[in-house]
Amino acid sequence: MTEFVDVTGVEVVEHFFIPLSDGTRLSARMWRGGNGDPVPAILEYVPYRKRGGLETRDEIMHRYVASHGYACVRVDIRGSGESDGLLVDEYLRAELDDGAEVVEWLAGQDWCSGAVGIIGKSWGGFNGLQIAALQPPSLEAVITVCSTDDRYADDIHHKGGTLLTENLGWGSTMFSYNSMPPDPDLVGESWRDTWMARLEANRPWILEWLQHQTRDDFYRHGSVCEDFSLIRAPVLAVGGWADSYTNALFRIVNGLETPVRALVGPWVHLYPHQGTPQPDVDFLGMAVRWWDHWLKGIDRGVMDEPLVRVFAQDSYPPAVDSPRRVGRWLGLDSWPPVRMTEWVLVDDGPVEVATPQSLGQEVGEFCPMWEGPDLPGDQSADDERSVCFERTVSEPVDLLGAPVLELDFACDRPGANLIARLCDVFPDGRSTRVSYMPLNLTHHAGDAVVEPLGPGDVYHVSIPLDDCAHRFTAGHTIRLALSTTYWPLVWPHPETATVTIHSARLLLPLSDGHREDRGSDLGHGVGARPDPTVLERPELHTRSHRREGATAIYEIEDDFGAERFASGLVRSTVAREVYRIQDDDPLSAEMETVWEDGMSREGWSVRTVTETWMTSDLTHFHVEARLIAFEGDDQVFNRTWTESFLRVGT
Repeated sequence: MTEFVDVTGVEVVEHFFIPLSDGTRLSARMWRGGNGDPVPAILEYVPYRKRGGLETRDEIMHRYVASHGYACVRVDIRGSGESDGLLVDEYLRAELDDGAEVVEWLAGQDWCSGAVGIIGKSWGGFNGLQIAALQPPSLEAVITVCSTDDRYADDIHHKGGTLLTENLGWGSTMFSYNSMPPDPDLVGESWRDTWMARLEANRPWILEWLQHQTRDDFYRHGSVCEDFSLIRAPVLAVGGWADSYTNALFRIVNGLETPVRALVGPWVHLYPHQGTPQPDVDFLGMAVRWWDHWLKGIDRGVMDEPLVRVFAQDSYPPAVDSPRRVGRWLGLDSWPPVRMTEWVLVDDGPVEVATPQSLGQEVGEFCPMWEGPDLPGDQSADDERSVCFERTVSEPVDLLGAPVLELDFACDRPGANLIARLCDVFPDGRSTRVSYMPLNLTHHAGDAVVEPLGPGDVYHVSIPLDDCAHRFTAGHTIRLALSTTYWPLVWPHPETATVTIHSARLLLPLSDGHREDRGSDLGHGVGARPDPTVLERPELHTRSHRREGATAIYEIEDDFGAERFASGLVRSTVAREVYRIQDDDPLSAEMETVWEDGMSREGWSVRTVTETWMTSDLTHFHVEARLIAFEGDDQVFNRTWTESFLRVGT
């Protein structure tokens, strides 16, 4: 739990515009310390509204860092919040060019020392690296949190070449966010014209994304792994084992030629000073030391610290909302610092894998980010329906790195998915997912090309599972579970398939007994006390699954509550997702999302309802979407989209 402290000596500029060379103005908020002297600027650049969005989170972080002699500037991306323009997709070249221009604008202000850093989580972590690759001259350092270097391999669209349902889930989130207007209190009477323009331009992004089902130029753009040498600013990369972007962090550490350090805790998709599961750390203190070193030239010893710090987790029971992990911090000078040991699973097959379509009901969220029930639950029921290989350990086993599954297989259909889950099984049968990876077997030659499987042909694949740092307790069982389905995380292939395993081995990355990192105290989460807000409706996050006849139904409701901010603005958001499938019919897969989003203050209110549906047949994906907008009680906008997309090996 973050400790809030009272911070003084910080000037807050609630709202101002940053002009761009094409006449567009980007909306910004600034927290400035330094007692009037020029100070380095730190940019956070995201589309999540500096007012009526993340302002409480922003206040906790940016006011605190500013009090150490910085100007922290929170900028809404073009087309979001109070900024001009339209936001029509993520990480477009215009977004990155705007960001590089903002860096130079900040450096040129009389209150800035000329040195600029970028910090960001998720979207802001992505574009921080992408802007760094453009090499704006005044950018001196980067902190990237829960982000990726590869937009195809490690984002919400695909994993192992499989199509993630989060592709629609996140697309639906932005479909709703993009439907909101600027705040009239900040932009005046122009708010309504801007709102109408945004509604007209708000085509659901899923309609673009489904046109790119392999790793093509669409995904290579913005994937900084294409050429790590373009990033010359020092990078502090941060992530969490319960987040979905952790693999990228280790590629960044090993790929960058510039100074780099990394930190991985047990956390979900949050900044570590608010990290859960705990323990959290003094992330903002770490950030200040990083900025002092690179933006002020003060030696804070950051380059004397280990290349990678990871929290090695002890065995923990499965729980969808686990508050804490037990383990130890390791300081490492390389990743992975391990030896691989071979576990032969199948020596002389065949072993057949063909699982029911509803397997995966305890999968949890693809990208856990709330304090509610987002984490994977007890895997034992899914394990029972999978093909499993087990080994009980008589003494503790420490994994540190990415397990690798190597196998020779055949398939009776042109395409199939194969999902590998590595689980820690307690003596009482409870099963905790430690690592996993789905693979679209038509991508056996790589993600850029689809190669249908020939009947009876035997193929070889090597499947790296997610990186992990985990101790299996003596008496526990290491279990590898294989399935051809993983709903509602992975969209199923169009035909029920049987995958025949002829040989298989699992390479486990065993730790070589690295000592605990006792070189420094990582502290606990500290931040500035935010302005008070009033919860008019509390948050509530629920997950449930049930059966209606032959149909398995999985439902998610995320009620983000209604919050009244100090400005008088009230924001209210509710999101619902429903997944349906029948065990014997992959074409019965169906996903539905509904978002209701509203903003209001005395005498003014707007709200929108966005709905999306996705189904598929043997050859196509089918998407329907609808956007309805209200001003007060009057409906002012209503549009529906119905489009289909050829399936490309998925």
